Amino acid sequence: MQQFHRAAADSPRQAAGSSSGLSAAQGGATGFGAEDARIVNVLRGLAIDEVEQARSGHPGLPLGVAPMAYVLFSRHLHFAPTRPDWPDRDRFVLSAGHGSALVYALLHVFGYDLPLDELGRFRQWGSRTPGHPERGVTPGIEVTTGPLGQGIANAVGMSLATAHLASRFNQPDNKVVDHRTYAICSDGDLMEGISHEAASFAGHLRLPGLILLYDDNRISIEGSTDLAFTDDTTARFRSYGWEVLQVEDGNDLAAIDAAVCLAETMDRPVMIRVHTHIGYGSPKADTAAVHGAALGPEALAATHRFLGLPEGERFWLPDDVKTLAETYRQRGEALVASWQERVAALSRRDAGLHSEFQRVLAGDTPENLLQAVPPFPPEGGMATRAASGKVLQPLAVRLPELLGGSADLAPSNDTALLGMGDIATGSFSGRNIHYGVREHAMAAVMNGMAAHGGIRPYGGTFLIFSDYMRPSMRLAALMRLPVTYVLTHDSIGLGEDGPTHQPIEHLAALELIPNLYVVRPADANETRLAWAFAASSKDHPTALALSRQKLPTLAWVPEDAIEQGAYILREAEESPAAVLVASGSEVEITLAAQDLLQADGIPVRVVSAPCLKNFSRRSRAEREAVLPPALPQVVVVAAQPGQFLPFLGPRRDFVALYDFGASAPGEVLYREFGLTPQAARSAVLRLVGKEDRHA
Repeated sequence: MQQFHRAAADSPRQAAGSSSGLSAAQGGATGFGAEDARIVNVLRGLAIDEVEQARSGHPGLPLGVAPMAYVLFSRHLHFAPTRPDWPDRDRFVLSAGHGSALVYALLHVFGYDLPLDELGRFRQWGSRTPGHPERGVTPGIEVTTGPLGQGIANAVGMSLATAHLASRFNQPDNKVVDHRTYAICSDGDLMEGISHEAASFAGHLRLPGLILLYDDNRISIEGSTDLAFTDDTTARFRSYGWEVLQVEDGNDLAAIDAAVCLAETMDRPVMIRVHTHIGYGSPKADTAAVHGAALGPEALAATHRFLGLPEGERFWLPDDVKTLAETYRQRGEALVASWQERVAALSRRDAGLHSEFQRVLAGDTPENLLQAVPPFPPEGGMATRAASGKVLQPLAVRLPELLGGSADLAPSNDTALLGMGDIATGSFSGRNIHYGVREHAMAAVMNGMAAHGGIRPYGGTFLIFSDYMRPSMRLAALMRLPVTYVLTHDSIGLGEDGPTHQPIEHLAALELIPNLYVVRPADANETRLAWAFAASSKDHPTALALSRQKLPTLAWVPEDAIEQGAYILREAEESPAAVLVASGSEVEITLAAQDLLQADGIPVRVVSAPCLKNFSRRSRAEREAVLPPALPQVVVVAAQPGQFLPFLGPRRDFVALYDFGASAPGEVLYREFGLTPQAARSAVLRLVGKEDRHA
């Protein structure tokens, strides 16, 4: 393993920066001196002052990591502070999101729209400096991090998106997609299982332009990492296919720079293992005590003295450091102008490709998205997972940015894009991604791809395995990312695989995540509309819950069925005495129960409820027009029914599951667990005060 103790030759991108006339402090390719060390200490001071002001936060990581972060921002990252969403910027991810105070200091010093007084409002209500980095709150923050390991997987997704878009839009002598992804991670990130999944996936693909700096400080919250973490991290990452470099002294700016320069020349992902001291310069250095609490007045003053900062002064920013902001704003404008020239060259050479490039960067979808996907005829039926596969093929032709796959279940999920090629080792132009059995990494990688932009990612697995994905699904909802989850085998209807594979509580659990839209279509045509809804989203993830078993194709489904969320599928022949409600595979049960009740002289309404989140967004009057609270209501669902409770009136009942499933054919399970038209009929009769003579 190569170790670094001094600077190496300039990298090509540094040389490009140097040719624009920038000095060392402006990001040019020159050596480091006392001035750089002073700026690092100013950044350290700002970060620990943020934490002290809030009396809450994590000072240890900023004190140890500031040198490597400064090297990245001053010498390597291509960014435009006045254009934080510039598409060809380098992506930077702080996977160890608890060190957010350092990122805010960096963003302020390097010219982003983050005033100094916002640093003073760290972790306060309404501030732009929350306790962990949040996408959409602070300019320059790419992804929301804090749950450890997520940022590593997000960075893998960003790098994959870059590689795919480069293969699609770059020309041999004109690169409109030319950026890298850099991330900083901690010991804790590398203990989380998701980091193993994501790193293995990235190494297998030999992803280029992905550089991970590891803050190797050997301290966790409980004490030394030796308590629980004695992996040979270097050997682990090398076994994944990564290159691993090492910097022995985390304060050696030149050595860090040399390692990054070398990493930038490599055609595979690179980890740079940087040996640091948590809480460097403080009396609590190299102890767990400095991880997650403010230093306190005495230790803060001692740290200021050690760093050469004025004692008794908070948020000190000397005039020469203040000038960096304008310097990097100008540098960023020059980088953007250069990129715009390349984009203009693309327009002159290939107007169609240029137009498509602009469309995918904007996240726009073509009008009449379903034009190539005609409705399914009401003959026979099919599993909604099969209908999903049939919709996905023509939809992918209309949406070339639709990129996805499965956690080793593509034949079962029907997620393969036929004839559209595979993402494979060193080859990124295909459309199918083979994630392997890595559900959690798949979900987080998709978050990175969506956050990067230009890609609409989807990923498939069984609904039961959303348990493995839930932390990343929650973050997708928090970040408002347009990710689509294809979750098949959505009930006990999957049959013989038994209770380990039969989701019971998952629909209700996923419905609880704000901004995650769960869509459970009743047939092929609701599935068709569900995909159009998911593929058109700009600000939320969508989970498609799909059946393994065949379902009849409905004779009529309104084109806005998913947007309505719940709608009257079949009205009673006269004024309804009750309402039957269901989604997915149980809708056919309610339709059969309606026929039984009609024969009893009890007219009932049948409501299909494919997307309760959309239904909740409608006005109260609109909801009550579909589900009148005065009418008795019976919900039929092959799962825990809690997600329906907010929409029901006082007279209600459930034909549902309250325990685990079993191993048997699906139709047997529905009968044995009482999910039948007869059971729904009996529930309605009880509510309307009629005796069930057939019970």
